[in-house]
Amino acid sequence: MTTIQDKIKQLIDLRVQAKLGGGEKRIDAQHQKGKQTARERIEMLLDDGSFEEYDMFVTHRCTNFDMDKTKFLGDGVVTGQGTIDGRLVFVFAQDFTVFGGALSETLALKICKVMDKALIAGAPVIGLNDSGGARIQEGVTSLAGYADIFERNILASGVIPQISAIFGPCAGGAVYSPALTDFIIMAENTSYMFVTGPKVVKTVTGEDITTEDLGGAGVHSSKSGVSHFRVETEEEGILIIRKLLSYLPSNNLEDAPIIKSTDPINRLEDKLNSIIPDNPNQPYNVIEIIESIVDYGEFLEIHRHFAKNIVVGFCRMDGQPVGVIANQPNFLAGVLDINASRKAARFVRFCDCFNIPILTLVDVPGFLPGSSQEYGGIIIHGAKLLFAYGEATVPKVTVTLRKSYGGAHDVMSCKQLRGDNNYAWPSAQIAVMGASGAIEVLRGKEIEKLPSDEEKAKFIADKVEEYNETFANPYQAAAFGYIDDVIEPRNTRFRVIRAFNSLRTKKVVNPPKKHSNIPL
Repeated sequence: MTTIQDKIKQLIDLRVQAKLGGGEKRIDAQHQKGKQTARERIEMLLDDGSFEEYDMFVTHRCTNFDMDKTKFLGDGVVTGQGTIDGRLVFVFAQDFTVFGGALSETLALKICKVMDKALIAGAPVIGLNDSGGARIQEGVTSLAGYADIFERNILASGVIPQISAIFGPCAGGAVYSPALTDFIIMAENTSYMFVTGPKVVKTVTGEDITTEDLGGAGVHSSKSGVSHFRVETEEEGILIIRKLLSYLPSNNLEDAPIIKSTDPINRLEDKLNSIIPDNPNQPYNVIEIIESIVDYGEFLEIHRHFAKNIVVGFCRMDGQPVGVIANQPNFLAGVLDINASRKAARFVRFCDCFNIPILTLVDVPGFLPGSSQEYGGIIIHGAKLLFAYGEATVPKVTVTLRKSYGGAHDVMSCKQLRGDNNYAWPSAQIAVMGASGAIEVLRGKEIEKLPSDEEKAKFIADKVEEYNETFANPYQAAAFGYIDDVIEPRNTRFRVIRAFNSLRTKKVVNPPKKHSNIPL
C-alpha cells in the first residue's frame, strides 16, 4: 500500500527531475557554450526565494517520429511569477537543454498561460529566449502555438511592459514575439535573430554570410535597430532588465514609481552656461547636458548604438521617472534621418503608453537631405515622430538648446504639438533654415548681380549677420508665445522639475476612436 509519505517522496523526486531539464550532460553543454540554463537565468533575475513556478509537470503530446518515447517534465520552458525589487512580474525562460528549446504545442500553452496571468494581474512579463525554433515534429500545431503567443503580445501591448532577452538562437517565426515586445536585449557572441538563416540565404540569394554578421547582437543593436541593448554577458542583460523595470509602472493604469530623491531640485550647473560652443557648427555631447540635470547624473540610454544622431533613455528628476529625447550634435550634427525618426517615435509612444513624462532637448539643423533618404521614405518616417509627439498626452517639457530649424523644429515637440512647457536657452536659434541657406534663397538675385566675388562675399556676410541678429535667438518665438520662457542654462534642472511637478495632475483626452492610423 502506497502511503502519503511515498507520495510526497514521489513529488519531491519529480521536482528534482523537472529541475534537471534535459539532464546533466545537456546542462554541461549549455555551460560550455558560455550560456546559463533557464532556471539559472530566472534565479538571477528575480528576488531571492520569490519564484513560483507553473506547469512544472507538463509534457508534450506528440507521437510523430517516436516523440512519445522521449518526454521531459516542463517540455522546454520554465514559467512562473516572482518579484523584482518587491514588485510582481511574470516570466518565461526557454530551456535549450530540452529539444533545443523548440516550440511545441504544450510549450506555447505554458507561455500563453503566463502571459494571460500577467495581463490579468497587470504586471510586466519578461521572456528569456533561447530556442532552436518550431518543433518540426509537431508541424502546424507548433505554428499555431507561435500565433497564439503573438496575439497575446499584441493584446498586452501598451497595457503591461513586455521585455525580451535573447540569450541564444531566435530564428524564423520565433523572432516576431520579441519584435512585438517593448524592449529587446541581446548578448554578444551567444545570441542571434533572423527570419532566415545563413544556409537559406546562400541557397536563395547566393550571399555567403556568417550567423553573427546576419543576425548577431552587433548587427541588430547598430544596423537594424531590432535590439535596444547589447550586453557582453547574460548577467549584464539581467541587470539591465531589473534597472529598466525600476523606471516603469506595472501597467498602463498606474503611474511610474516615484522614489525619494536627495539631489537638490535647485542644484545649479554652472558648466551649462558655457557648454554650447560660440561657433554654431561646432559639436558637443548632449549626454553631458542630460547627466548634468537629472538626479545623481544617472541616465539609462536606450538604443545607444543605433541612430546615434538622437539620444533616448530614462532618468529621474526629483525622483520621478522621465523619458528623455535629445538631438546629438556629436553625430551627424544631430540631424533627423529615417532611423533617428523611427527610434525616437517608438520611444515617445512607449512613454505615452505608460504615463512617463517626456523631456525633449532640441538642437536640430533639419532633416537629412538626399535621394537615399527620400527613396527610403523619410517623409513617412519623419511623420511617425511628428505623430507620436502630437498624439502623446503625458506631460511634455521641451528645451531648445541651440538650432531648431524648419520642419524639424515642428517635429521636436513644439508648442503646436501640445508641448506643455517650452523653454529655450539664450543660445537657441529658431528659424525656417540656417542663415547661409536663407540668404541664398532670399537674396540670390541680388548676389548674382554683384560684379566681384569680394563684393558678393561681403554682401552675404552682412546679410547673414543681419539674419542671425533677427533669428539666431529665441526671442522672436517667445514674442509669439511659442516659447514660454528663455532660461539660464545652469538653471535648467530647476525649471524642468518645477514644470513636471506642476503637470502631475495633467488630464488630456484624445478624441474617441478605435485606434490611430499612424503612418507606418
